[in-house]
Order: sequence, then C-alpha cells, then structure tokens
Amino acid sequence: MANFNIDAKTRQSYDAIVIGSGISGGWAAKELTEKGLKTLVLERGKNVEHIKDYPTTHLRPWEMKYRGRLPLDVIEENPIVSKCYAFKDDAEHFFVKDKEHPYVQEKPFDWIRGYQVGGKSLLWARQVQRWSDFDFEGPARDGFAVDWPIRYKDLAPWYSYVEKFAGVSGNKDGLAELPDGEFLRPYEFTKVEQYFKEQVAQKYEDRHVIIARCAHLSEQKPIFTEQGRTQCQNRVVCQRGCPYGGYFSSNSSTIPWAQKTGNLTLQADSVVESLIYDEQKEKVTGVRVIDAKTKETTEYFADIIFVNAAAVNTNLLLLNSTSKRFPNGLGNDSGLLGKFMAFHNYRAKIQAEYDGFLDYTTDGNRPTSGYIPRFRNVRQQETNFLRGYAAGFGAHRSTISNTEGVGSTLKEKLLNPKLGPWRVGSHMMGETIPKETNFVNLSKTETDEWGMPLLNFSVDYDDNDEKMIADYFEQMTEMFESAGFTNIRTSDTHQAPGLDIHEMGGVRMGRDPKTSLLNEWNQMHHAKNVFVTDGACMTSTATQNPSLTYMALTARAVDYAVKEMKKGNL
Repeated sequence: MANFNIDAKTRQSYDAIVIGSGISGGWAAKELTEKGLKTLVLERGKNVEHIKDYPTTHLRPWEMKYRGRLPLDVIEENPIVSKCYAFKDDAEHFFVKDKEHPYVQEKPFDWIRGYQVGGKSLLWARQVQRWSDFDFEGPARDGFAVDWPIRYKDLAPWYSYVEKFAGVSGNKDGLAELPDGEFLRPYEFTKVEQYFKEQVAQKYEDRHVIIARCAHLSEQKPIFTEQGRTQCQNRVVCQRGCPYGGYFSSNSSTIPWAQKTGNLTLQADSVVESLIYDEQKEKVTGVRVIDAKTKETTEYFADIIFVNAAAVNTNLLLLNSTSKRFPNGLGNDSGLLGKFMAFHNYRAKIQAEYDGFLDYTTDGNRPTSGYIPRFRNVRQQETNFLRGYAAGFGAHRSTISNTEGVGSTLKEKLLNPKLGPWRVGSHMMGETIPKETNFVNLSKTETDEWGMPLLNFSVDYDDNDEKMIADYFEQMTEMFESAGFTNIRTSDTHQAPGLDIHEMGGVRMGRDPKTSLLNEWNQMHHAKNVFVTDGACMTSTATQNPSLTYMALTARAVDYAVKEMKKGNL
C-alpha cells in the first residue's frame, strides 16, 4: 500500500502548478512550459477550446433565439450577472450564473465571474494601458496603503515583452503619465473625437485625448501567425470568442503556445480547495483538488505554485488554506489576507450632442475608443480628494428613424433612417483607495456544493469616491462646454462595487512582511514557493485597466521563480 501511495504521488507530481487559466494563469502556463517545466494548469470551470467551443461566434442577430437579448426569467434568476453589459444570449454561456455560485454580501458587491478555460480573457474589454511611476509611487507619496516594492523601470521591459506577444494597437503619445509601448497600428478617431482632442489640447496643457490602447491585432506580424492568430476583423462581437484570434485571450494565444511545448497538462473541472503546507519542509508541497462533477478529492504536488484564480477567488483559496503553521490562511502572519480590497469607480457618466461636422459620419466598427489619461493630482496634490480618474470618450453620428405609417411605407422609412446630430459620451474610471475596512472573509456557517466556505464581501465606496465623482462631472462638463457640445447630461449609476470587474488587492505586494503578503517578485513572504500574480497582488489600483500589468507581473515572476528553483532556493 505504501508503494502504491508513492506511485500515485509520483504520477500526480509536476514541476509547477498554476491555479486558474485566465489572463495571468495563461501567461504563467506559457512562461513555465517554455522554460522546460512540466506544468499542471487547474481550471475549476469547463473546458473551452479555441474556435471549437465558440458556439455563437458566426451567428447573425436573427439566428439567435432571443435576437441578442435574454428572456425576463433568466434576468430575474440572475440579478447580479445580468447587470454586466456582455451578459446576453450570445455570451451568457461564458458567465457564472448567480444561483450556481452564491456568495455573501455584507455590503453589496456585484461579483462577475467566468468559470471556464480562459476565464474572463474571453470576455474582457481588451483595454491595455501601462502604469507609470506616478502610479507606482502613489501610495508612498499620498500616504495610503503601503509603498509598492517596484517601480516602472522594473516592469517596463516586461510590459514590452508581453505586448509584443499579445499584440497591442496604440499610438505613441509621449505622455509621462501613460508610457508608450510596443504598438501595432492605432485605430482612427472619428471626426468629432479628433475635433475634441484638438479643442482640449488648445485649452489645457495637462489634458490629453488619445486613442485607447487595445489588445487587438490591427496588423499582422510573424509572431501572431506563429500563434495561429490573424488580424482583427473589427466585428466587435468579441465576447463570443474570436475565431480569428484577433484579440488576445488565453484560449487563442498563451494556452495553445504552452501546449506546443509538450510540457502542459491542462485539467478542467478542477476546484482547488486549498494549498497543502508541509510543516516539516516548511513549504507548500501541493494542492488539494475537488472534481467539480464527481466531488472526488485528489492531491497534486509541485515545487512551484502560481495562484491565478482571479483576485477574489485567490483570496478565498488562500484564506481556506489553513494549517497549524497558518491557522488564519496561508502566509497570513500579518493578519492582512483578504484586506485592503479595492476596485475602479465606474459610476459617473456624461453625454452630450454636437451639431457641427454634419457633412461627416461614421462607418464600420472598431474595438476601442478615445481615452483621457488621468490629469488630476498627477504631479502634485491639487484637489480635496486623493488620486484621480481616467475617462473613456467616444463620438458617433446618430440616426433618426421615422416610425410613422404601416406596411411597406413603414418598412421603407425604417430601412432609410436619416442622419442626426453627433452624440458624444464619456465614462469615469476612478482610482479607489485600498482600506482595511474593505475586505473579504470566509463565512463561518455557509458552504458551496463542494464544501468550501462561501466568501463574504464588505467592500464599499467612501467620501473620496464621492468627491472624485463630483470633480469628474465638473471638469468634463467644462471640457464639453468649451468644445461647443450641447444638451450635456451627467448621471451617476450608483452601481455597487464589482461591476467594474477590476477587483484588486487582499494579497498585496510590499517590502515588509508585517504590512504585506508578497515581496517584489510576487512571492509570498512566508511561503517562498508560492507566487500570486493576478489582481489579488495589487497594492493600489491606479486608473488604468489592469490586465496588462497582471501579464507583465506574471512573466517577470515566472522568470524569477525558475531561476530561484534552479539555484535550489525553492
């Protein structure tokens, strides 16, 4: 029997284990397997293969059962996930349904999840802006959270590394607050977007309107051909899964690349219950996994563990990984695991119209929009709130349909709408301040169907967020008015935290084990062979979409981890 156990352990042993197959997990898999490590990737959701498992990708609107919408009973059964803009009948199969995976809301939190191979990399908005030193230095300068243990120079080469492989469309804008990257051809502005860019440049020295950088192949290069990907078709139905690989996802890029090495074992339907800490070896030796369908438990072993379950689930998993050495969660000597959660504030929006350039219109689609990098409190504190906000911006020509008449007369009018005024709009992407009072923890009484504790959320906005919203309304209204826009309307959605789908923190990086869980290499202070490189690792949020930073942190951490393993330090 002893020999049988040894044999079983040998069969279930790998050089590295990656928990999660989303954007950061896919990058961990690619980097580890390329470096020669036999790597097991565990995904709690179903298997999704590129192209094969995109059932709606080529359907026309009239070929869908609900014409792109969902019936009322589905919406009522899913009051949380149905708030997400992409939860429609062409992509609802990639979203976690509310009843299937409940959680506790001490304070309202809209937790949007995608449990499948590829995770939310199939669903993300594909915006990829680099951080700058203004962002990495923010906590130290402004006195919140803890100082980041890295700066832009530490991550810059890794930003370049992942951009070249993933493919990023953008323009070199020369802005210190939003560093340039390795860009493919940028997408074009519409006429009114270009006009607004020029108006803002004339009036403000520190404000800029640029085309947002996005993870789309706006041109073809040999590295993308080698991945089996081709140029973006600008269909803008990305949430269905792209059969062309026109946008970056784990499914079209990093996972197939890892599979080609022969070093990858990908296992879906595998719910990781906990990490196994060996008291004698003083290290994590493996993971305990529950089969999502049969509920059978299996243990897998490895020298290196990368936890990339997505920010909130990574917190849940580490909190649930208790032992005699770590009774409050793996590596949690500081008691900070699950605390200092943060997100992006997307509540504020503004809309308007413009009556100029009526001899121009818009035609076709593009996968990105205009973008206004953060301009508040960048170089010095100038407002009554900390940090600031970026903003999306877009302008398109509206159409007006005449719905009078019946029969063929009505059909003719509907088929020939008239052009209306230009419609412009913007939404805020505000940085929230990580606070100890914003946390997640494990329920003491409720469990899911796999016997794991449900996660409890206590995350909310604060006065800083309200002041930031007021400033956004004031500044954007002024900018719109100065450009001659009319019928300006502001709105606050009052949506709960979470709907931004940019949750971060809980396992933050830092220099001091007393005030952080991870060091400058995303390595746990008190569990040296465990690395966390998804959103849970973030010390602060900045204003940029975070996925590009996760990719760069992951590639950098793997490089370090493999070198340390070869030195015998792990």
